Amino acid sequence: MIAFLNYDKRFFKPTYLYLNGSTGQLFCQANFVNFFNFLEFFYNLFKIFVFRPEIVDMTTFEKIVKLLKKHCQSHLLAFWEQLNAAQRQNLLLQIERLDFSQISDWVADYIKKPVSAAIPADFAPAWFYSLNPAGPEQERKYAHARELGRELISAGKVAAFVVAGGQGTRLGFAGPKGDFPISPVKNKTLFQIFAETIAATSKKYQAVCPWYIMTSSLNHAETIEIFRSNGYYGLDEKDIFIFQQDILPNFSFDGKILLADKDSIACSPDGHGGSLKALYKSGAVEDMKRRGIEFISYWQVDNPLINIFDPLFIGLHALDKAEMSSKALIKTGPYEKLGNFCLVDGKVTVIEYSDLPDELARKRNQDGSLVFELGSIAIHIINCTFVEKLNAAGFALPLHKAVKKIPHIDRQGNFVEPQQPNGIKLESFVFDALPLASNSIILETSRSEEFAPVKNATGIDSAESAREMIIARCAAWLELVGVAVPRKPDGSVDCLIEIAPSFALEKDDIKAKLKQIPKIKPADMLYLA
Repeated sequence: MIAFLNYDKRFFKPTYLYLNGSTGQLFCQANFVNFFNFLEFFYNLFKIFVFRPEIVDMTTFEKIVKLLKKHCQSHLLAFWEQLNAAQRQNLLLQIERLDFSQISDWVADYIKKPVSAAIPADFAPAWFYSLNPAGPEQERKYAHARELGRELISAGKVAAFVVAGGQGTRLGFAGPKGDFPISPVKNKTLFQIFAETIAATSKKYQAVCPWYIMTSSLNHAETIEIFRSNGYYGLDEKDIFIFQQDILPNFSFDGKILLADKDSIACSPDGHGGSLKALYKSGAVEDMKRRGIEFISYWQVDNPLINIFDPLFIGLHALDKAEMSSKALIKTGPYEKLGNFCLVDGKVTVIEYSDLPDELARKRNQDGSLVFELGSIAIHIINCTFVEKLNAAGFALPLHKAVKKIPHIDRQGNFVEPQQPNGIKLESFVFDALPLASNSIILETSRSEEFAPVKNATGIDSAESAREMIIARCAAWLELVGVAVPRKPDGSVDCLIEIAPSFALEKDDIKAKLKQIPKIKPADMLYLA
């Protein structure tokens, strides 16, 4: 039972406005001494609700109480009486944003149902375009595709889209991962490298290449400030569109939404698949349509080697009338932690590395290559119209459950920092859109040219390994045109090299600038811009 009004008992008999927390019923119990007392009651009621806007609207509160009870989530108001007016408003706003049309289904389908590792009964390796064309006919097609890709970039038909909702926590870095310094000589951040690539592409193709950046609740405000304080890295502010992905509530194993604090629901971003929903909801797709954008180049923020505007990839996608396409690597081994490209009922599908049975992961062709050799690296070309189609009747992608350690408060209001997984986060995966596309192609790419994920501080897929790969790619580009690069006895590069996107976007751009490249000596630090 919650009392909202309480008159001073020194002068009047008690007068209360009650809300029954168990039934959700709102009722008034008032005892008036006389007519003047009656008038005073309504005068004070008027003052409270007209001049005290922080007081919760009773009708709204009553609806919320009933809604929470219906979905077995009444505990979200367990600490209501301990909250001040601002905290109450904050909590109610969070509750109102919950998608109650889905919560009961989520609890039934994802929270209480055991994790299923079931994979399709019948699937095969996916067909792909190889890194180098297989024969004269495909060579002609690649040449045609490159030309078409260049035409589409020049016509302003391609936009850049980076998923940048993550923090640099695993790197020992406080801040958005996109602000992590990674280049080997100038220590440029990931955001700066991408911005310079977009600027160089715009200059090369004499076109406006807009940039769409998806953040999360973890870093949205900070990301906006990073761009503002860096002058948008020299790009036109009107060609940068920063928007935030949705969040989903975190659940206990018994289906209760967890509280992060007495006035705060425990939530987390809705996964990289949510990017295709956020593009639509944020107005980014409308902005693309206004600009005449047809194709979206998608990548994730932790890859400094990304070739954002690849004419071959864009051209093959357009030639084959695909709706969503992917780049792939040949895996280093059967258990590399990359999703596996497969064909299920004729549709390109990604099966997670953890879901592929060992016997299939190890299975090999007669030439010794892996049967399921294609690994997904989260690089895609997506049609703008396909994003609209995915959102036409509610968001089409399924959710996945992840069992995690989730900090929260318990029923007594004590903060709990779990040592073991204690709850479930829900998220969607961008690759789940692939089988929904009318057509989808896969293009093999080179790891050394285009994939250097920055996930850890040291070791595999680390800042350390990414810097080494940036240097190695720069050295390889220079050596292709005859520049001598000093190397150590083990073959590794014996200097630091960084090539700015303004100097070369791809290896073929180096030859025209040979005269600008000085002789490189061991232990040199060379920056070409």
